[in-house]
Amino acid sequence: MKIHVVTGFPKLLEGALDESIIRQARKKNIVEIVVHDLRDYTHDKHKTIDDSPYGGGPGMILKPEPFFECVDTIRESGEIGSIVLMSPQGELLTQTLANTLSLERELVVLCGHYKGIDERVHEGLATREVSIGDYVLSGGELPALVLIDAVVRLIPGVLGDGESALRDSFQNDDLDHPHYTRPAVYRGMEVPDVLLTGNHSAIEHWRQEEARKRTFNRRKDLLER
Repeated sequence: MKIHVVTGFPKLLEGALDESIIRQARKKNIVEIVVHDLRDYTHDKHKTIDDSPYGGGPGMILKPEPFFECVDTIRESGEIGSIVLMSPQGELLTQTLANTLSLERELVVLCGHYKGIDERVHEGLATREVSIGDYVLSGGELPALVLIDAVVRLIPGVLGDGESALRDSFQNDDLDHPHYTRPAVYRGMEVPDVLLTGNHSAIEHWRQEEARKRTFNRRKDLLER
């Protein structure tokens, strides 16, 4: 899989993309992530990527030209799939959506910033808009990292245990069961006896029941869905 991230602030992304699971996926050549700087697609000496809004009002708006020219360049080197604009107005990022995007061969993620992004990027470039929640951040870079992490870990070969991602919360519209590791007793808190029996059938039954209980107590909306 190849992921392109288009941003005016590449340094916000570079450190996070070189850590943990994403780093391992890149080292294994399972995923290639390319960060494109919008300023490389400007044509003035100040490398301007934003301007004041037509009609007046507060804040600065990201210009359309750098986005379109950057994506034009990306298209020259490959056949891209979805062009995702990170936006608080978009569809909510869910595990189902992450599963869908993980099947893409080549994905483009656009990051807004400042007050907003020229509407022509929404209308003429993005094929879908995605939000990570009902709140506003300074830019789309952090949401882009959330999206990339959610997608990359689902690609076969990224996680050491291929079954791990399939057992995550929300994969089956329920929350994950509790997890324990050594020591068996810590500060008076004990690991449930069933997990120490070696009875895999009983353990699996316990996990399913605990997942249902946790979902009922914390996220009844998932059960209703």
